Amino acid sequence: MSPASAALNPAIWPSSAARLASGELQIASLSVIDLADQYATPLYVYDADEIYARALQMKAAFDQQPLNCDVHYASKAFLSKAVAKIINQAGLHLDVASGGELTIALAAKFPAANIAFHGNNKSDAEIELAISSGVGHIVLDSLHEIKRVAAIAEKYKVQQAVMLRATLGIDAHTHEFISTAHEDQKFGLSAADGSLEKAVELLVQHDALQLIGLHSHIGSQILAIDGFAAAAAKLVAQTAELNQKFGLKMSTVGLGGGFGIAYVDSDKPVAIEAIAKLLNDTVVAQSKKVGLDVAKITVEPGRFIVGPPGITLYTVGTVKPVTVTAGVTRAYISVDGGMSDNIRTALYDANYTAVLANRSSTAPLVLSRIVGKHCESGDIVVRDCQLPADITPGDLIAVAATGAYCRSMASQYNGTPRPAVVGITAGQAGIWIRRETYEDLLALDQG
Repeated sequence: MSPASAALNPAIWPSSAARLASGELQIASLSVIDLADQYATPLYVYDADEIYARALQMKAAFDQQPLNCDVHYASKAFLSKAVAKIINQAGLHLDVASGGELTIALAAKFPAANIAFHGNNKSDAEIELAISSGVGHIVLDSLHEIKRVAAIAEKYKVQQAVMLRATLGIDAHTHEFISTAHEDQKFGLSAADGSLEKAVELLVQHDALQLIGLHSHIGSQILAIDGFAAAAAKLVAQTAELNQKFGLKMSTVGLGGGFGIAYVDSDKPVAIEAIAKLLNDTVVAQSKKVGLDVAKITVEPGRFIVGPPGITLYTVGTVKPVTVTAGVTRAYISVDGGMSDNIRTALYDANYTAVLANRSSTAPLVLSRIVGKHCESGDIVVRDCQLPADITPGDLIAVAATGAYCRSMASQYNGTPRPAVVGITAGQAGIWIRRETYEDLLALDQG
């Protein structure tokens, strides 16, 4: 077997990914060459059937546990009307963090009662959209927000269910920019400095708000799961303490998400079934210890559901051998996308797996770096990988596990239209989000 035709790690690539004898990559039995010819590159490609399967797997993992659980898909990972419909069909709830995400969900006819609204700085317009639409609950993030949500709930003459986001000082063992439960960051109300207790004091003064529980999200792409258990135990204890102090009956425990996936061979994510058991066991044991009656837990997976089913296809434009140090050369492979369609490498120093996707090769593997076309030295898609030495302009490169946070964080940097998003269902490909054009770049420009 040639280097370019080596087996695809099923923990990283879509389960439907396969290679033909020619070395050509297929996704859900469709040729990436044909997809690139039909839709052009760069191109986001999703196996929609795998998104659905992973959503069902996530739901089943928690349904098999003793505690009632609402699984909210974290739409920030990637949201389109098609994805919202798949998530709804799988029986999951949804969390949104902006008026735009909520608008997409509602346009897809996602049940508003199954939507949770997040965000550390919601505008009045966003709060009004959430309450008027009838979202299930709003996660409050500050003292200021309590008053604003209460005022708008009173305007609509409803009692709005809310949760308070608690900062618990938990180390998520992930990149600083996606770690969200330590003290020195923007999210939540600190239990340590008394902010959380002050929030409860203020909240109970508003009849238009119904406090159903506390919420904690410790970060994203977490592979060491001890932080999940520590956060769950601390959240249960904090809920019981506040219930007793204020005479409340909070019974929902929001455990957040952040369940990691494999991007490279060295990543070893924990099975979601094991995580579901760990969280349930922790909440059950801690709730017995502190005397809390837990009616429901919530979790918010995003990356787990859409990350592995998605890949990005690029066309090679130039290849440069660059001397790194004496005797060490790196091949700089420039593709027709870059940080505008995948900012994660520049932002988080993220790692990815990439392959030559349109043919086989018997050439030796060489140290390579896949870079984009933008005017930044940091415009890197895959920092270090081993690719065949004979890669040439016109070849296709496929990058795995790009389904989460790539299209949703994409930009028009350097006046670059954002790529199309294609979904494959039952062996048929269709456009979920069309490719932007130069006309789109000018559509909002008033001159």
